[in-house]
Amino acid sequence: MSSTQIGEVAMAAAPQTHPNQFALLGQRRFAPFFWTQFAGAGNDNLFKFAFTVMVTYQLSVSWLPPSMAGLVIGALFTLPYLLFSATSGQLTDKWDKTRMFRLVKNLEIGIMLLAAWGFVQAQVPVLLLCVFLMGLHSTLFGPVKFAYLPQVLNDRELTGGNGMVEMGTFVAILLGQVAGGLLIAVPEVGHMQVAVACVAVAIMGRICAQFIPHAPATDPGLVINWNPFTETWRNLQLARQQPVVFRSLLGISWMWFFGAVFLSQFPSFAKEVLHGDEHVASLLLVIFSVGIGIGSLLCEVFSRRQVEIGLVPLGAIGMSVFAVDLFFATRSLPASELMGVAAFFAEHRHWRVMLDLGLLALSAGIYSVPMYALIQMRSQPTHRARIIAANNILNALFMIASAVLAGALLAAGCSIPQVFLITGIANAVVALYVFLLVPEYLLRFVAWVITHFVYRFKVRGDENIPHDGAAVLVSNHVSFVDAILLMAASPRPIHFVMDHRIFQMPVLGWLFKLAKAIPIAPHQEDPATYEAAFARAAEVLRSGDLLAIFPEGGITSDGQLQPFKGGIMKILDHARDDGLEVPVVPMALSNLWGSYFSRIEVRGGRNVAMVRPMRRGLFNRVGLDVGEPVAAAATTPALLQARVADLLQR
Repeated sequence: MSSTQIGEVAMAAAPQTHPNQFALLGQRRFAPFFWTQFAGAGNDNLFKFAFTVMVTYQLSVSWLPPSMAGLVIGALFTLPYLLFSATSGQLTDKWDKTRMFRLVKNLEIGIMLLAAWGFVQAQVPVLLLCVFLMGLHSTLFGPVKFAYLPQVLNDRELTGGNGMVEMGTFVAILLGQVAGGLLIAVPEVGHMQVAVACVAVAIMGRICAQFIPHAPATDPGLVINWNPFTETWRNLQLARQQPVVFRSLLGISWMWFFGAVFLSQFPSFAKEVLHGDEHVASLLLVIFSVGIGIGSLLCEVFSRRQVEIGLVPLGAIGMSVFAVDLFFATRSLPASELMGVAAFFAEHRHWRVMLDLGLLALSAGIYSVPMYALIQMRSQPTHRARIIAANNILNALFMIASAVLAGALLAAGCSIPQVFLITGIANAVVALYVFLLVPEYLLRFVAWVITHFVYRFKVRGDENIPHDGAAVLVSNHVSFVDAILLMAASPRPIHFVMDHRIFQMPVLGWLFKLAKAIPIAPHQEDPATYEAAFARAAEVLRSGDLLAIFPEGGITSDGQLQPFKGGIMKILDHARDDGLEVPVVPMALSNLWGSYFSRIEVRGGRNVAMVRPMRRGLFNRVGLDVGEPVAAAATTPALLQARVADLLQR
């Protein structure tokens, strides 16, 4: 192990037990970083929103009409992501991340001094230049921000840490935009106030960066390729080597496409559709930012403190539903004079608009946090920043495409609510496509729904599931949803060896085929399927993945633990032939006997399942106990059966 890896392991292994994600704010490994990124995000948006309000409400610039100002500013801010992300990712992998944090904050102070002069002199071209430079600042900050987190947080803290960062980012966006809107609106001194505030926040961010502890370089020997075009292509190819990671990058980029449509249109939406003044525009951003923050924080609550990508489809559904309803909520609003916040609140039809915006944003927070955590957890540490850089490149492409498409729709005569409607429908189509490409998202969503709305699922000992490397999981077999419950308990994907007859069932069979479960049949019944199952199981273990089997050979018909068969020994022998000694993890599912999915009902003289819906109602308590791994050399079917029996007695 290299000194870099030792440093990373040491930081991740430090005492990190905390009751919830907010406790991270009391720890030096997280708090200075959090406030540094908080100040940066706040300053970005204080500056950009004040500038947008200035050209929308205060100045008359013939070559920058108000309806296009948000799109132009958004595109300029995004362009550096496309041009410089590849270089930024390399620098982050090569240098100590603390060095990068401080360099970026020094740059921010210089940019804000130039922007201050631009505000005081009302120089729109200078401020547009500063928008581009602040985009460069954020381009440099993005990879180091997301590469730093998995270096100092363990897997169980990653979702909560990302949730805190997303929450902090959008609260900072909220405060920055509200401050920018309020300060710029003050007669006579507004421009000066914005100038002073931008410089002051930049300085505060630099002070916070000084206290971030050192995070060693993950690839100090990296030779920098300064050609952004060839390195961009190389980064995208690097990301494509891990299909789940790459498709998750596409999913995040689509979220930024979706969000950019709404954020860029808020000033014009408030003025032209809702007939509100600049304070109403600020209110919409408050609602949107608070929604994102709440959604981000809910991820840890909903995920049992693991990386739960099953939340992603839930977020995608909410994004589409509330985007479409926003169109209907604004379709029949009457024309009026520009109104302030009090008058806006007094109109009851505006409450539906605010509710749609808030729930849309909450859904976007639920959608994005697990994707970021998945990318961080499954990317190689030495290449992590460059993977994040690839993410930023894709984000930039999607956000620029968002600005172009929204501008084209507006130019073609679409209203802003119609643009929102089209975006919501497109989100449903894209989400479905992504989830079919990466079925793990959909499968985890089904597992999440079952363990939250059908059963009350409690897991004990899940720390015994290996965080990396090959392992075999063995469990008792009580019901048709056992595999789904095991899937919900593990942050890593599991490959299941299952009775071939399950694949013939209408819904569950489709789900298990989607999960690429391995069908197995008795040797005397179907020798080809039997041998193919063991060959595929060996391939899974060679790939360093988790393999799960139900050694009883079938679902129990009386609720009792059945004798374990010898298939586990054949699997271990195949692994040994490949030079692998894989641990075997015993697991016990409890209280599932008697549920709808168990074979408790008797029909035609035999035990069957799924014939009496709601036979135990909803929210039944079921559990999974995970035992300590057993070495391959010590494993026997009888020993594993005894271990599972002991777990069932807990």
